[in-house]
Amino acid sequence: MPEPTPRTAREHTAGRPTLEAIARRAAVSLSTVSKVLNGRPGVSAETRSRVEQLLHDSGYARRGLDPERGGLLELVVADLTSEWSIEIIRGVERVTREMGLVLGLSALDDHLRPGADWIAGVLSRRPVAIVLQFSDLTASHRRQLRTRNIPLVVVDPAGDPPADVPAIGATNWAGGVAATRHLLGLGHTRIAVVSGPADLMCSRARVAGYQSALQEAGLGLDPAIAAAGDFTRASGEREGRRLLARDDRPSAFVCGNDSQALGVMDAAFALGLEVPGDVSVVGFDDVAPALWARPPLTTIRQPLQEMAEEATRLALRLRANDVESTRLELATSLVVRSSTSAPRSGASGARASLLV
Repeated sequence: MPEPTPRTAREHTAGRPTLEAIARRAAVSLSTVSKVLNGRPGVSAETRSRVEQLLHDSGYARRGLDPERGGLLELVVADLTSEWSIEIIRGVERVTREMGLVLGLSALDDHLRPGADWIAGVLSRRPVAIVLQFSDLTASHRRQLRTRNIPLVVVDPAGDPPADVPAIGATNWAGGVAATRHLLGLGHTRIAVVSGPADLMCSRARVAGYQSALQEAGLGLDPAIAAAGDFTRASGEREGRRLLARDDRPSAFVCGNDSQALGVMDAAFALGLEVPGDVSVVGFDDVAPALWARPPLTTIRQPLQEMAEEATRLALRLRANDVESTRLELATSLVVRSSTSAPRSGASGARASLLV
């Protein structure tokens, strides 16, 4: 078999074309290919699309780090201060440690989604996979990641992700049902709801479960004792004070998360009410402060660490093309502690509330 010409040898490595060869095929400079590969600006959309397609078709993108031999896995969280994010970080870290991978961490803080600087950094770091928490990517960002064979998985998606975005969630509707049934079983019939943001899928699902349990019990609906917050303790306290100041105050609360539930308890204490004697409170998530609260908080356990672990393992299976399903919901469960009890005589009320 004849020896390859110098040009052929230079343009191919281990059966795959070099960047020089891709630049020649795309009729662009080597620096343009480098810009596209590393997500840098200064390239037209048409040229970027043409080069990305060549990178993908050539198999060049699959020359990245092999999870079995080490590499970087990137996690993007909403912020670094919430207990929610800490649980997600713990779950991802556990799997990366087992796999011998390095964990890279990005925080969105007040941003709704990663920006151009983030995608450029990711493309230069070449992670083996990305796990996103409470965030979304543009179609352009997703295309750039796919071109380079960098799989993406979302944990607890805020909305309904596009069909091509794998996601790991929890049974939020069932959790809302379980929280409300627990209070109904104790004898409460005037049950308020303080939900998370109405534009989040998890918030809507939890409220829908709450509604279903009330309807199952044959109760009327009272929008007057319903509220929506932003998943913060401050919003729970604010709405708790408003609803508990009513003459026909509720005897129990279903809350969108544990932070809001703790805020409702703060409001009750500030008004001289006892928990659970005067008002029972149920949270959602079962993060560490729920157990530390006084009284300890009854809540719906969302398996956050397990969700993060599953998301990480799914991302690595996607990297290896070893995936049967890219959507999964893990079960929630009721954790009964001391913040709920039967209502005092005559305090159960005669109506329930509904967020509309």
